[in-house]
Amino acid sequence: MRSLLDYEVYYRLPIKEWVPTQLQVRQYAEASGDFNPIHLDENYAQQAGLGGVIAHGMLTMAQVAAMLTDWIGHEGTISELAVRFENVVRPGDTIKFYGYVKARMENCLILDLEAFNDKMARVLSGLATISVNP
Repeated sequence: MRSLLDYEVYYRLPIKEWVPTQLQVRQYAEASGDFNPIHLDENYAQQAGLGGVIAHGMLTMAQVAAMLTDWIGHEGTISELAVRFENVVRPGDTIKFYGYVKARMENCLILDLEAFNDKMARVLSGLATISVNP
């Protein structure tokens, strides 16, 4: 297995795939206290023009953070994570998270991040800074 310090600019991270479920969305609502009906009530979300319920953006962000922590293991720490939500994520969508090394410093990696749904629409983009543990 490759060490974080072996990653060079343009090296790709392992891809993470996630299929959100309605149960995950409900559990996230309960954990976060965000009970906005666009996440939980199909009829309300339809009437709001969303075409059905959508997952919380922060639940999707949590999945990209999980991709990063799975990748870095105990070798590093996420010191910065910034994302932009670009399209809705729905329960049942297949979401694929991608990343690559944008820049490398002595004990730090800057990553470009993206996530796409099964229709190839980008749902999230962002940057992360990984500090490599000494």
